[in-house]
Amino acid sequence: MTAGLPTLSIVGGTGALGGGLATRWAAAGYPVILGSRAAEKAAAAARAIAPGRGAPPVRGMDNLSAARAGDIVVITVPYESHAAILAEIRDGVGGKIVIDTTVPLVPPKVATIQLPREGSVGQITQEFLGDTVRVVSAFQNVAAHKLHNGETIDCDVLVCGNDKDARAAVIALVEAIGLRGLDVGPIANSVAAEALTSILIGINRRYKIDGAGIRITGQFGSAARA
Repeated sequence: MTAGLPTLSIVGGTGALGGGLATRWAAAGYPVILGSRAAEKAAAAARAIAPGRGAPPVRGMDNLSAARAGDIVVITVPYESHAAILAEIRDGVGGKIVIDTTVPLVPPKVATIQLPREGSVGQITQEFLGDTVRVVSAFQNVAAHKLHNGETIDCDVLVCGNDKDARAAVIALVEAIGLRGLDVGPIANSVAAEALTSILIGINRRYKIDGAGIRITGQFGSAARA
């Protein structure tokens, strides 16, 4: 860790969502590592991200090396690559928090909900990586391009996982990039956030919206700890 902040390794970090999250976290002062199947590609993408608030330069590595080097690992890959990526990084994530942002989009009908038979991608990830890994599902409903351009994003982030301390750690990361994170319980509830992405894609198309998000309304009190 640097200055008390965890090192964040973003697997698939050269993609739109991974790069956007990396840009925001680096600007907020977090040490960031980009992972890619090609270390050279990750290194080139890392050089284009400016760190802020005393953070070290962003580094680029192959996915497994990035997973091993990070305190918290973030998976930001397309659904079709998800199973292969889990197998690739499994040996590097034992005992860590793993944030999975993956949405089960199946082209060409990406505006139609098509959840896996296991229930959700988050549940698949937890089962595959095992009980020593604290999987947290988050960031499925954030427009990736808005993370890059620095604008305020009018969107809540639903955060779920089986470990309450891991959920709290991820909510802190959500808040560090200017969004509101909401604890929505165990990893089984990831099905709701993953399904919402297809709904939002359809809303974007029908109403010509540039990156629809979600907001939870109501009078908020202290967060309940289940």
